[in-house]
Parts: sequence; structure tokens; C-alpha cells
Amino acid sequence: MSPSANDLRGSPHQSAMANFICEAARAKVNLTLHIKGKRPDCYHELESLVVFADVSDELVFNPASENRLSLEGPFAGLVDGENLVLKAKRAFTSWLGVTVSGGFHLKKNIPVAAGLGGGSSDAAAAIRALLKVYDKDENAKTFLRQSAAIGADVPVCLQNSAAWMCGLGERVTPVSGLTPLPALLVNPRIKLPTAAVFKTLNAKPLQVEEAGPPPSFPGWRNPQEAAVWLNEGCNDLEAPAIALEPAVKKVLDALRRLDGCMLSRLSGSGPTCFGIFLSQDAAAEAANEMTRCYPNWWVQATTLS
Repeated sequence: MSPSANDLRGSPHQSAMANFICEAARAKVNLTLHIKGKRPDCYHELESLVVFADVSDELVFNPASENRLSLEGPFAGLVDGENLVLKAKRAFTSWLGVTVSGGFHLKKNIPVAAGLGGGSSDAAAAIRALLKVYDKDENAKTFLRQSAAIGADVPVCLQNSAAWMCGLGERVTPVSGLTPLPALLVNPRIKLPTAAVFKTLNAKPLQVEEAGPPPSFPGWRNPQEAAVWLNEGCNDLEAPAIALEPAVKKVLDALRRLDGCMLSRLSGSGPTCFGIFLSQDAAAEAANEMTRCYPNWWVQATTLS
């Protein structure tokens, strides 16, 4: 098995670390998600306020290794279909007209098909890693629009900071004035295919006037202000996700019963849900309580920013 970044640190091979490019692929969380309508091409126009958790997959690129992708980690066995890291590698080759040599090793810490954009964040991390090897002067954000062809969440994951994500995901508008939010992520350890959730939504046809820019963002000074502002929004995919998988409602209800949970909501198409708390200590206590009550669920206290 190829080494992960943690395997190499502090080992006799540490001197070889200069050959390895290590990138964190942070989990994406949709604080709001409005589906404006279904376009004539059958894709959905969306508007979402996206932040990132300090929970991440770990991606290592070794220019000296063979051209392959190896996986480890608690969710590695659940990865199926074409991995977006390899798709990103092919796209990068096309964008820069270079031949990419080397292999990736991915430690999969983020649940799969979970509404956290894990695969898209992995792809964005691969682009950042390859730029460090093949074009040190180029900024990954240059490729925001092109990267939408890899996956809808890839552009915002390349932005890698709080932003509005609009259109099919290709229009990314950074936001500021967002105080970090203590939070809890909870996944009932099931997979919920995005396509099935959108199909169940049965969105209305998109009206031309609705495909505009994102709303202004006032920012917030503390978690209480954030909860008040976010309570004015919603996730339009929450109801169809619950219709497909009742466990989503169970998670949301469990979050709402926790002391200090000011807001709970589905992220993306689910099934991962999040709760916002006043402090990191409150989120950590809530994580302990949730794990005690539901030991088989994936529970992670985190900070969203």
C-alpha cells in the first residue's frame, strides 16, 4: 500500500517528503440550498451558501511513483464508480497540455455519497497538488469554470472557502464576514444517490428571471446571528431526501433534541445533516451525547468556515 502523509511524518522516510505533495480535501457543507428550477437540458439551477469543515480526506501525490490511485481509510471500501481524482488528472492534462506522471494515494475520511462533496473535494485537491508540480505560478481558482465538467461541486471546492455556488455549480462568488461556526456533522452510515434525490424533488421548470446572481450576504458576528439568518433559508432537497430515506428525519430530530443546537439541516442531497452550536465545547458535548445514543452513526464535531 502506498504511504499516506501521516505514515511518512516522523519516519525514516521523512527526508523523502519533498517528493510528496500533500493536500487536505475538506468536507463541503451546504448551509442553504435553493433549487430555482429545472433547466431545458434537465439539469437543475441552484443557489447555495457553501462553507467547509475542518474534516478532510488526505490526498498525497508522488511524482516518482507509478500512475495509479490507491485508497485507504474508514470509507475507502465504499468508493465505487469512476474516482474524481483520476478524472481531475485527465482534465488537468488537457488544460495545461502536459503529461502527468505519478500516483495518488487517498485516505478516505469523509463518508461517501453523503452530501459533503468528498469526491469533488478530492478532485480539487488533486488539481492543487498537480499545479504545485507542473505550474507553480498558476492559481487553482483560474480553473473554476473548467472544473465544473469534472463535477458540480468541484468549482466551489477549488475555491476552498465560504462562497455562493450558483448555476450548475460553475458560478462561484466568495463571501466574507462569516464567523466560524461550531457544528456537528452526523451521518447514519447510508448512501443517498444525488440523482435519486433530484428526481424525487420533481422541480418546476426554470424561469429565465430566476437564473440571476446570488443575494447579498450580510455576514454574521457570532453563531447566534448565523442561526437567525440561516433560519430564513432552507435546503430544498431535505423533503425528497427524507421521502427516499426516513433515516434523514431521524438524524434531524436527534440533532434538534440536543442541548444548545440552534439550527439543524441537511447538507447537499444528504444524508449527512449538521447542527450549529454556540461554542466548540457545546458541539463536542453534543457529539458525545449523539455517539452514546447512536453508536453506529458517523458523528463529528467540527468548525465550519
